[in-house]
Amino acid sequence: MNAARAGDLPGYAQRPMSPRVRVVAVVALVAAVATAAVVGIVARSGGEPSAATGLAPRSGAPPLALDLGIRVDPDAVNLREALDLYTKGKRTAAATLFARSGSLEGKVGLAFARWPKGTIDALTRLAAADPRSGLVQLNLGIAELWAGKAGSEDAWRRAAAVQPDSSYAVTAGNLLFPRYNRNLPLFVPAEAAPVELDGKTPPQQLAILRHDAATGSATAKLLYGVALQRLFRPVSAEREFAAAAKLAPDDAEAQTAAAVGRFDKANLSASFSRLGPLTKRFPHAATVRFHLGLLLLWIGSVKQAETQLRLATTVQPGSPLAREAAQYLTTLRGVHPA
Repeated sequence: MNAARAGDLPGYAQRPMSPRVRVVAVVALVAAVATAAVVGIVARSGGEPSAATGLAPRSGAPPLALDLGIRVDPDAVNLREALDLYTKGKRTAAATLFARSGSLEGKVGLAFARWPKGTIDALTRLAAADPRSGLVQLNLGIAELWAGKAGSEDAWRRAAAVQPDSSYAVTAGNLLFPRYNRNLPLFVPAEAAPVELDGKTPPQQLAILRHDAATGSATAKLLYGVALQRLFRPVSAEREFAAAAKLAPDDAEAQTAAAVGRFDKANLSASFSRLGPLTKRFPHAATVRFHLGLLLLWIGSVKQAETQLRLATTVQPGSPLAREAAQYLTTLRGVHPA
């Protein structure tokens, strides 16, 4: 199972990630999280997973969403192996491993591995016992969708509400707003990753970034915020970006990151209302135009996005974000030739 990548465009071919997009690449690779497990739900369900289409049972077992982050403890290793077996359709073997874990993730996994026998009943009991679990609510909604039962959207909304700073909330947003690109747009910093991250394990990388953010500059907070975004911690990332913006009130990059961190599929104005004025405040900053274009791509406004990306290449030619914008434009031209 692979984590969804920052460069994914809605319906477009993948483009290689630049060095700056790979700010915390190792952390991103290890974060094989829930979102990736349910990327194919819309396609496999035969349409948007809405209440209107959710009454026809789906074939096969439903995707299972587990987020183990960058944990390396024995239980996490066991759960990852179980999840891999489940994803490959080896549900009996997966059930054996899930049963070894006394964690909530193990209990949810075991309920799915036994699909459809008692799955929804087991998840309903878990939801009653732990009503603040986005893990349970998200998977309950997925199971209800697969069983052709109403209520999946309600469960996904609860998942987003009870654990907003989690991959479960991000995945719930994917399912509730399938017309938008999956996951959330990532801020692309101009600063490269600190060299001290080289050769470190993902937990060590995250610890370094956390320490630097707590004791360092606005730039350090931006880099830590990007790491948190890659680990599907949008609320924590927004907090770091806002702190960076407060430290650097006249810095275009920090102010842009704060706007990007506010992106909300249920409230698009949260970001766009901030980015728009920044184009006038920082007319020669490529980062503003680039990220405005990125967010427009996220919601499917391709023509408007192209306009902003072209501006990003001209207002600050030769800058890292101007080059990023040019790569996006090349990808877009390949999909939509003139």
